[in-house]
Amino acid sequence: MTEPRPGIADRLSRMIQLPTVSAELEQRGTQPFEDFVALLADLYPLVHEKLALERHTEFGLLYRWEGAPAASGGPLVLMAHYDVVPVDESDSWTHPPFAGVVADGVVYGRGALDDKGPLVVVLEAVENLLAQGFVPARDVYLSFGGNEETYGHAAEEIARVLHARGVVPWLVVDEGGAVVDAPLPFVPGRAAMIGVGEKGVMTVTLSARGEGGHASAPPALTAVRRVARAVDRLGPTTFRPHASKAIGRMLGELGAQTPGIQGRLLRLLGAAPLVTARVFAALGGEPAALVRTTVAPTMQSGGTAANVLPSQATATVNLRIALGETTQQAVLRLRRRIRDPLVTVRVVEASEPSPESATDNAQFALLADALAVSHPGVPAVPYVMMAATDSRHFHRYAPAVYRFAPLDMSNAQRASIHGVDEHVEIAALERGERFHRALLQRLG
Repeated sequence: MTEPRPGIADRLSRMIQLPTVSAELEQRGTQPFEDFVALLADLYPLVHEKLALERHTEFGLLYRWEGAPAASGGPLVLMAHYDVVPVDESDSWTHPPFAGVVADGVVYGRGALDDKGPLVVVLEAVENLLAQGFVPARDVYLSFGGNEETYGHAAEEIARVLHARGVVPWLVVDEGGAVVDAPLPFVPGRAAMIGVGEKGVMTVTLSARGEGGHASAPPALTAVRRVARAVDRLGPTTFRPHASKAIGRMLGELGAQTPGIQGRLLRLLGAAPLVTARVFAALGGEPAALVRTTVAPTMQSGGTAANVLPSQATATVNLRIALGETTQQAVLRLRRRIRDPLVTVRVVEASEPSPESATDNAQFALLADALAVSHPGVPAVPYVMMAATDSRHFHRYAPAVYRFAPLDMSNAQRASIHGVDEHVEIAALERGERFHRALLQRLG
């Protein structure tokens, strides 16, 4: 098998050097995004010569790679996003976050993992296959969004356009899980965690009004205290735990890969969803987030001066809605738990949780086959994606949507996503390129 062109690290480095921070459009403008689109054309000439490119909204890129003349059935859609989250200037990075430093076999910088690293391995695979004269057995679309981190509409518009054209993807692959060590706190070994569903996302504001005035004589319950009390009532147990089918499938697969009594216990746990829900909820952290809707207060505001009682106060709360629940049910539960008619609960934005994609179909088998090429011996394990991805705009009409970035990620690397010292190994990028190359070659 032909090895990838040298320089994958340098190409990712150049991408990182463009600060495509979608949350800072007012400060930075759109020029970094336009520069990024131009950079792609420079780095991947065959992709831009052989594939048709459409722009959808200001930030959506849709490439179409036409399949073989006898191709039939729906296309493959490979997704990624090229915007990144902001950097807290008070954080101490080993290397400047937008310098794209390459050192000791590692590429450092904002976006290395989320999501320019996963994007670059897709383009590398396509460019390398085009250089060999390869033609895929199905049509292939590359869908890249530039505002995923701000819940933008680029991917939503691309999905709408394809749906309006009658294009029903046979398989959609977006960011999500990765190749990880110890996929659960009590499970050893490596696994490729493939998201077969993703939680919904909802942002709500809690607001209250009160009598303003001088802070020297406050009433018993000010607007700030009323909102603070409401936030305090929304603890980790606000929503009951529930183990979806995907969790049972995950435990069954991990159990099959784990020897001895531990493997048997995992399989038994996977067959008992009520017990699983309680065990995972008790573990806290990521296991708990897999089985329940989470509530995270993220912002709070109110007041104009240190010695003045504010007439109103507001808190912003972010929820990730568990599979099997709805955003409407979540709002009703918030109101019941707050128990205060003077606190207004307003939905700012909401996206329902996805359905679960199957694991006993040709699409999941294809992912496992490609994984056997890029990461031999690493099992493909289904799980529930806790964060939101652009693929949520496809799952309403595409039968098989999976969330998996074929990169090796340690616990420290996963923690660096949206955090400090985000980085990826060059060897991981090369394996990610092999995954996508194998995926495309086996489409038929």
